Amino acid sequence: MDAHLDRIFAASLWIVLSLAAGGLSAQLGLAWIEHAWANNLRSSAQRLLGAGLSLGTGLWMVHVFSAPVESAGFGRGYTPALELAVWALAVAASVATLAWLDPRKPSAARWVPAAVLLGAAMVGLQLLGASDSPAPWHTGSLLVAWGLGVAGALFTFGLFQCLKGQSNGAAVWFRVGASLAWAGAMVASQHFVVEAAPAARTPAAPGQVSGGVLTVLAVVLGSGVLCGLLVSLRKHLKARAAGAKARRALGSKLLNDPLTGLPNRQLFEGTLGQAVQRADATDQSLALLFINLDGFRPVNEAFGHRGGDRVLGKVASRLRALSGPHMAARLASDEFLVLLQGKVGVEQASELATQLLAAVSQPIALDGRSATVACSIGVALYPEDGAQSTLIRHAEAAMRAAKSAGGASHVFFEPRMLSGVRDDVALLRDLRHALARGELELYYQPKIHAPSGEITGAEALMRWNHPRRGMVSPGVFIPLAERYGLINELGRWVIDEACRQTRVWRDAGLRMRVAINLSVHQLRQPDLAERFEEVLRRHQINPELITCEITESSAMEDTEVTIRVLRQLDLLGLQISIDDFGTGHSSLAYLRKLPAHELKIDRSFVLDLETSEDARKVASAVINLAKALDLKVVAEGVETEGQNRMLREYGCDQLQGYLFAKPMSAKALAQWAMHDVGPRTMNFRSSLFRESTQLTVA
Repeated sequence: MDAHLDRIFAASLWIVLSLAAGGLSAQLGLAWIEHAWANNLRSSAQRLLGAGLSLGTGLWMVHVFSAPVESAGFGRGYTPALELAVWALAVAASVATLAWLDPRKPSAARWVPAAVLLGAAMVGLQLLGASDSPAPWHTGSLLVAWGLGVAGALFTFGLFQCLKGQSNGAAVWFRVGASLAWAGAMVASQHFVVEAAPAARTPAAPGQVSGGVLTVLAVVLGSGVLCGLLVSLRKHLKARAAGAKARRALGSKLLNDPLTGLPNRQLFEGTLGQAVQRADATDQSLALLFINLDGFRPVNEAFGHRGGDRVLGKVASRLRALSGPHMAARLASDEFLVLLQGKVGVEQASELATQLLAAVSQPIALDGRSATVACSIGVALYPEDGAQSTLIRHAEAAMRAAKSAGGASHVFFEPRMLSGVRDDVALLRDLRHALARGELELYYQPKIHAPSGEITGAEALMRWNHPRRGMVSPGVFIPLAERYGLINELGRWVIDEACRQTRVWRDAGLRMRVAINLSVHQLRQPDLAERFEEVLRRHQINPELITCEITESSAMEDTEVTIRVLRQLDLLGLQISIDDFGTGHSSLAYLRKLPAHELKIDRSFVLDLETSEDARKVASAVINLAKALDLKVVAEGVETEGQNRMLREYGCDQLQGYLFAKPMSAKALAQWAMHDVGPRTMNFRSSLFRESTQLTVA
C-alpha cells in the first residue's frame, strides 16, 4: 500500500514538474520565436538559438523527470555524457524545426513536416536516453507517443498563429494555451515511450548518477538555463525598444525642424504627395501657401539670434493653430509652407491667407519689449497652377511678387511671375561662370583725408561686366549670391584680389590702404582669420594696409561670434571699420567691446546735412562719440561742397563720395596717382609713396 502511494506521489510530482518545465520552456520559446526573425542575419541567428535552447531544454527536462518516476527507478543508473548528448540533440532538433517553421510564412506545407520532426524528436530522445534497457520495445506505444507529439505540435503551431492580430489580453491566453498544449504533448508522449520499455534499468554503476540525482540536476541546471535565457531575452527586448525609440527620435529629428517642431521640407513633400493623390481620386483641389516673413532681419539685429529664434517659434505655433496636423512646415530660415485641402478655391485660400497675415502680425513679447513682423504670402492652387513637382516653386514665385509689391499681403500665382525666377537662375549660373573665368573686377573709390584734402586710401567694390547684359549692379548679384550660398566664394575672391592689387601698387611705389567689405556670412566662417593670414603672407602685404569694413547690423547679428572673429583679425594687424554706423541698434557698451579702429557715418545722414538739423546733430554726435573712443571717423556719400565743409568743421577724419571721385578701375586709380590723370586735381598723400619695410605675417 505504501509502495502504491509512493508511486502515486512520484507520478504526481513528475506530472507537475514536467508540465511546469514544459510549459515555462514553451512560453519562453514562443517569446523568442516572436522575435526570432529580423533583417540582420546575426541577430536572427541569436534569437533563433534562444528559442531552440528554451524548447530543447524543456524537452530534455521532461525526459529526465519521466524515466525514473515511471519506472520507479530513482536508484537506477544514468550516464551523464549520454544525458548531455540527449540535451544537445534536443536543442539541435528544436532549432532545426523552428528554422524550417518560419512564422513569417505560416502554411500547412511547413507545419506538418515541422510537427513530424518534433514528434520524432520526442520519441527518439527518450529512446536514446534509455538505450541501455534490455527489454524489447513495444512498437504500438512508440507510435502512440509519436502521434501525440505530432498532434501537440500542430495544435501549438495553430494557437501560436492565432496570436497575430489579437489584443494583448487575448494574446496572453493564446500563448498560455499553446504552452500547455506543448507541455501536455511532451508529458503524454514521454509516458508512452516509457511504457514501450517497461523493464527497470540496472542500479547506478561507477561513472553513473542515480535517477534522483539526475532529477535534481535537471531542476537546477535546466532552471538555470531557462532563467539565463529569460534574462537575455529581457535585455534584448529592452535594447530593441531603446533602439526603436532612438530610431523614432532620429526620424523625427530628420523629418521635423528642431527649432519650431514643424515638419521640414522632406516630410512636407511626402504629405503633399499624399494630398495630391487624394485630390486626384476624389476630384478635389489643394491650395499651397508659401510664407516669408517681412522685417525679420531687424528683429534679429535688435534682439539677437535667440530673440529671432523665439519669434520663429511663435510664428510657427500660430501657423500650426490655423492649419491641420502636418499641414504647416518650415522650409528654411524665415520661410514656411501651409497646405489647405478639400474643395479649395480662390475664396477659401484667400480667407486662410488673410487669417495667417493677421495672426503673424500680432506683436510678440521679447524680454519686456515687443517685436512685430509681417509676412508675404504666395498662393498656388492644384491642379490649376501646375503639377505637384512645380507647386512649391510656383507658390514661391507668387510670394516674391507679394514681397516686391511691398509685402504684408498675399498674391495668387500667375505664369508671368516665373520670368523673374528664371532670370535669377540664369543670372546665378552666369555669376558662377564669371567667378570661374575671372570676369569680375574690383573698382576702387578713393578716401580723402579731410584736414589736408589728400587721398589716403580706397574702398574696394565689386563690379561685374556681363558679356551680354553689360554692367550688372552689385545690388542685384550680391543678394542673389547671398540667397544661393555663393557669397563666401565671392568674399574669398575679393580678399585675394584686393591683396594682390595692393601688392601691385606697392611694387609700383604706391602705398595704398585698401578697405574690403566683409559680409555677415564671412564673419560666421571660423577660418576667416587663417584665410586672411595665408593671403597676406602669399602677397607679402603689410596688414596695416588692409581695412575690413563690416556693417553695424552685421556686427549685431551674432555678437559673441563677431567679437571673437574681429579680435582674431585685429591680432593679425588688420584695421577694423564699422560701416553704415547710425542705422543699427548697437549700444555704447557693445561698441566698446569691438576691436574697431574707425566708424563710417551712413550716407543717409550725410545726404541731409544741408537740410536737416537732426542729420547734423546725428553726424556731430557720432563724430564726438568716435573721438571719445579714440576712433577715426569716415563719412561716405559726400556729394556737395556744403556737406564737405560741414564734415570738416565737425572734425571728420576722412571723406568719401562722388564729390571727389566715383569708383574706378585699379589702372585708372594708379594713373591718377602717378600721372595726375583723374576726375579732378588732387594730391595723393606723400606718406603713401614712402618706402616702408615689407612685413611678413607670421
